[in-house]
Amino acid sequence: MSALSALAQHISRRPQRIALLAQIAEQGSISRAAKGVGMSYKAAWEAVDELNNLAGIPLVLRSVGGKGGGGAQLSAEGLRLLALYRRLEALQAELLQAAEDDADLRLLGRLMLRTSARNQLSGTVRAIRAQGRNDLVELELPGGLPLVAQITHASTQRLELALDRPAVALLKAGWIELHAAEAQLPAELNCLPGRIEAILEDPQGPSEVRLALPGGQTLCALVEPARLQALGLGVGNPALAAFAPQQVLLGTPP
Repeated sequence: MSALSALAQHISRRPQRIALLAQIAEQGSISRAAKGVGMSYKAAWEAVDELNNLAGIPLVLRSVGGKGGGGAQLSAEGLRLLALYRRLEALQAELLQAAEDDADLRLLGRLMLRTSARNQLSGTVRAIRAQGRNDLVELELPGGLPLVAQITHASTQRLELALDRPAVALLKAGWIELHAAEAQLPAELNCLPGRIEAILEDPQGPSEVRLALPGGQTLCALVEPARLQALGLGVGNPALAAFAPQQVLLGTPP
């Protein structure tokens, strides 16, 4: 199964996201597309981030404007994904007809779990190094960025991880620490460089900071406004996202 097919199956379980892509193609704007599908602007940005990250290449090309503004259009891969989804819809109808009873569908639902992790970064396994009962699994993200996860050896076997196989790194936004681009950090940490493309303030808690990574993926971190001010970080500034290998969860595509 190709990566695009796997992604189309993933979003077939979340049809509002396909509707969002279709609206972006028609409207040329994330904000207008969000209104068209009854989604908040923040949720639409999150959906676009997740889809771009899982695809490994941009499906939506954005130009950032003012608050709630900016233009957007689907890339060639995004347009291909829309066409593929429509083909999968037909196959899904055949599957529903073939299912013997509701128990079959409930079983499929349990096997297709969603995750609460804000960040889902697709990559390729480049190394697996034993460390006691654990393994250090190194992924290569788009753009050549390395990311290391520490998981148990049993998990490595259960996920059937192997060199050059695809995998998805799951990371909660609250686990990420943001630093200035020139910061010197411990070698054992994952340090992903990027540029801040958006800061969404929340009067009741930390701000949501979106960091555009070199390979086209987006990382979301929750950062207190006081820390952003102390670091002198704002939209357009380079920054480092740091987190421990133990904080990375891994998954494999179906």
